Amino acid sequence: MEGKIVKNESNNYTVRTNKGFFICKPRGKFRIEKITPLVGDIVTIDEDNNYILDIKERKNSLIRPQIANVDIAIIVTSVKEPNFDSNLLDKLLTIISYNNIEPVICLTKLDLLNSNEKKEISSIMNYYENIGYKVTDNNNLSEIMKIIEGKIIVFAGQSGAGKSSLLNKLDKTLSLETNEISKALGRGKHTTRCTTLYDINGALIADTPGFSSVDFLGMTKQDIRDNMKEMFDNLQYCKYRDCMHIKEDDCFVKRLLEKRKILPSRYENYKKFIGGK
Repeated sequence: MEGKIVKNESNNYTVRTNKGFFICKPRGKFRIEKITPLVGDIVTIDEDNNYILDIKERKNSLIRPQIANVDIAIIVTSVKEPNFDSNLLDKLLTIISYNNIEPVICLTKLDLLNSNEKKEISSIMNYYENIGYKVTDNNNLSEIMKIIEGKIIVFAGQSGAGKSSLLNKLDKTLSLETNEISKALGRGKHTTRCTTLYDINGALIADTPGFSSVDFLGMTKQDIRDNMKEMFDNLQYCKYRDCMHIKEDDCFVKRLLEKRKILPSRYENYKKFIGGK
C-alpha cells in the first residue's frame, strides 16, 4: 500500500493512506543503506506488519527541518521579540531556493513596532518584493490560505517567531503549544518536538522544531550566488560571466550597490555567506 509520511516521532512514522493512518517502522535495509525516511516522503508500506518497505524518489528534501517533497516554505519572520534578523532570513531564502522550494516571507509581531520601525520594515520588505519574493504577514490569513492551497508547506524561522501561533490561527482546532519569549535570552523556547504534517483546508503544513542557525550544507560559493536573486539576475551585466561580485572590476552588482539599488544588508550577508565557504 502506498501512502505519505505525515509524522515522525522517535522513529515511529505515521503514514496516511486511503485506508487510514498506520504507524510504521522503517525496514532494517534503510539503516544498512543509511537512508532516513522523512516526513513528506511517499512510501510503500506493509500494512499488516507496519513496516515501511520503500521510499519513492523525492523532488527535494531539507535536513533541518527534516522534510521532503516540499512545494512552499513559509519563512516566519519576527520583526520584534525576537528582533528582525536579516542574516537568518537571507540564509533561509538562499537555502530554500537552492532546494527548488518556493520561499514566502511571512512577518509576525508587527503590532509591537512603533511608526518609525514600521516604515523601516516596510521599506526593507518592499525591496524583497521588488526582487521577486512573496511577502505577507500573519494577519493576512486569506492571502496565506490562497498561497498554500493544495501544497505541501514547511514553516521555517527562528524560535519564538510565531510559527505554531500562525498554525493555530489557520486552524483553531490544532491548539499547538506555544511559549512566551525568554526575556533573558531574547529568543523563544522550543515548543515543537517532532515534525508533523497537518491537513489544513487541503494543504499539508509542517510544524517543525524552531531553530536559529542553518548551514549551507553541500552548497558552493557559486550556488549561494545563484540562489540570491539580485546576485544571479544581474550577473549577465557584469564584465565577467563568472563574477562573484567581490573583487572583480566592472561588476554591475557593485555599481548597483553604490547607487543604493541593492539593499546593503543583503550584500553584506552575501559576502559573509561566501566568505564562509
